[in-house]
Amino acid sequence: MIKTQKQYADRTEAGKALADYLKVYAGEHPVIIGLPRGGVVVAAEAARRLGCELDVIIAGKLRAPGNPELAIGAVTEDGLAFLNYSLIRSLHIKNDYIEEEQRQRLEAVMARLKSYRAVKKKMPLKGRAVILADDGLATGATMISAIQAVKAEGAAKICVAVPGGPAETVNTIKEMGGVADVHCPMIPAIFYAVSQLYVEFKQVEDAEVIAILKEFAAKEGNRM
Repeated sequence: MIKTQKQYADRTEAGKALADYLKVYAGEHPVIIGLPRGGVVVAAEAARRLGCELDVIIAGKLRAPGNPELAIGAVTEDGLAFLNYSLIRSLHIKNDYIEEEQRQRLEAVMARLKSYRAVKKKMPLKGRAVILADDGLATGATMISAIQAVKAEGAAKICVAVPGGPAETVNTIKEMGGVADVHCPMIPAIFYAVSQLYVEFKQVEDAEVIAILKEFAAKEGNRM
């Protein structure tokens, strides 16, 4: 399953690489949806090369107690939640904690969404071919939550495109109902973090995401 071990220079190069895999969907006029924030940079570069429409979907990571980098699930802007029950059980996490974490993360998601939708309105997905893109997979919680949300919106076809991730997570997503294809060019033999896929992996700020959304809103006549 390992197609390449070479690191991407940055997210822009990763987006260009993914575009080569996604050319087969050009005739379906897909919308490429990036998961903020890093996934939007990847999605935008792929969308530019393919001449596709672009949108975002926000899935907020639900953080494990005492370990905010470990995802026990995710919640989307529509309030849909994905929970990793096996991890939750192994960590003995109480329902009260999960409910409060969902509430806090949904508030954060909605605050970010407000700034994004101020420059680009939401694109209807019913009957559309949708490509969900991120800058990499780890536990897959946010991607799984995004898939569930897009499926609930009535997308006709869902494909997942990521520069890299662990084999276990990739296989989990491949087996999800409603997912037509998964494109993941780099599957390291030993995976420890998305950052290992890149030479440069700087934090993406909201200002960069907003600039990208403005660019595509102007192209698509999709301004607020």
